[in-house]
Amino acid sequence: MHLNLADHGTRLWIEQAAIFPSGARELLLATDTHQRALVDGGAVCCILHDFERDFDVRDTARIGALRVAVLPDLIVTARRHPLGSADIVSQRIRDGARVDGAASALDVLIGALSRNLDIVIRNLAADVQAAEDAFLDGHHPPTSRNLLAIRRRLAQIHRMLDGAQRVFRRLEQDDDLPEALRSTVEKLSQRLQGLDADALAVQGQLRLLRDELDLQANQRTNQNLYVLSLMTALMLPATLVTGLFGMNTGGLPFTGPEGTLAAGAIAAGTALATYLFLRSKGFFP
Repeated sequence: MHLNLADHGTRLWIEQAAIFPSGARELLLATDTHQRALVDGGAVCCILHDFERDFDVRDTARIGALRVAVLPDLIVTARRHPLGSADIVSQRIRDGARVDGAASALDVLIGALSRNLDIVIRNLAADVQAAEDAFLDGHHPPTSRNLLAIRRRLAQIHRMLDGAQRVFRRLEQDDDLPEALRSTVEKLSQRLQGLDADALAVQGQLRLLRDELDLQANQRTNQNLYVLSLMTALMLPATLVTGLFGMNTGGLPFTGPEGTLAAGAIAAGTALATYLFLRSKGFFP
């Protein structure tokens, strides 16, 4: 049973339904959205995060809370906004997926949530690979600003999966967890751990790409500073000569008609001498 908590009638039914233990009812109606787990009176309850979706946009960056209450003969899920995993569950049931108990229902539900996150991770991995190919080709290399949105999304997914793993570890360690669900909970915990490893792998690939971009930018900056330093060194003697002959004092040499040519020749000669000296020291290739 999938419920919309934005409907007042739904909330009223949850408050009055006798099938829910008090702890399960409180978790379904709570206003907080942090991921947590609870085992109360035979009911296994948890809050998990999933990406919200719009009617015309499947993938959004907004995070919504999926509230789950697994009862002996019924599994109830509730949310305030449409979530991507609900569509996947519906499609799997239409494709013939069998749900013959609480364990299989939980497996289908968390499998759909994992599938939704896996789609996002694979899309982000494709974006990182495209950015890496552009960087290696050198035609339109990405900038750190271009990769910021991918980095933010991967960090968001990692926090979601890390919280979900803590939820299932909490259920595994709970002595009141029904034995019929224990193996399923352990399997789902491992699945979430593997999904988180995939997200971290993409995050590591993105970090390497950003390091390469930063290294390339630093090399370009160093090269520009190197060229500017050499130009300054070459022009410094000539600047000194022109400054000397530009002083408005008496007794300056080369004050005759050929003085300008002589001063220019001295400035060019000192620049050439500086160039030859720097080249002998290996500053020029």
